[in-house]
Amino acid sequence: MMDAELSTEILKELNDYGVKISLDDFGTGYSSLSYLKLLPIHKLKIDRSFITDITMNPSDQAIVATIISMAKHFNMNVIVEGIETQGQLDFLTENACKEIQGYYFSHPLPATEVEKAFFTPVRKRFDHPL
Repeated sequence: MMDAELSTEILKELNDYGVKISLDDFGTGYSSLSYLKLLPIHKLKIDRSFITDITMNPSDQAIVATIISMAKHFNMNVIVEGIETQGQLDFLTENACKEIQGYYFSHPLPATEVEKAFFTPVRKRFDHPL
């Protein structure tokens, strides 16, 4: 318990200095709803395990939509990882998720190719406006 209390105090201090805290892999492992009210969390990062089958799995759809809605009530942003298909992107944009990452957009790039990728207009690379 002492570790949790110390961690909470450190995170609150960092928050006071303007540091923004994201909770990665939300919904898996040790992430807990109690952290949302105890810690100064600014962003939830939804784990890709909820995204892989989201177009076919009503349970994943319900979980992700609920996390997005809950985050809004806590004034938190949401980022979703693991987007690989247009269907996944459509579901997330329909649920007002604005921060999305995954292979659908780009695989990891060497630093030498990042500049070229950023100067290609996004709308030319994708059919779906972001």
